[in-house]
Amino acid sequence: MSLFRVNKPRNPQANFHVKKNDEVVILSGKSRGQRGKVLEVLRDRSRVIVEGQHFIKKSSAKSQEQPQGGIIEREGALHISKVMLAADYDSRKSGTASGSKPVETEAPVKPAAKKAAPKGKK
Repeated sequence: MSLFRVNKPRNPQANFHVKKNDEVVILSGKSRGQRGKVLEVLRDRSRVIVEGQHFIKKSSAKSQEQPQGGIIEREGALHISKVMLAADYDSRKSGTASGSKPVETEAPVKPAAKKAAPKGKK
């Protein structure tokens, strides 16, 4: 048996920056930059399940719901730190913070340097 259990509950936080039905953007991994709706927040594991992103394959036994059984593709869980609210992401990408316009400043012009006459033997 391994030293660590994968699904062991961590220290759950009281609240997160995303909640169910929020639109989020994935910040890292193979799905970087893609958007989706949060289907579920797993508080004890600090993870979220995003609709249409991060698919995993899971084998299922035969049952009444799945008479064939076999391999099923479904959304996997992403760590909460890998997602950001879409509105925050858009405001960050546009370069404006909370609707304010960016301040345009001109670069200071440097005075031309004086060239000294070359010193040579007379």
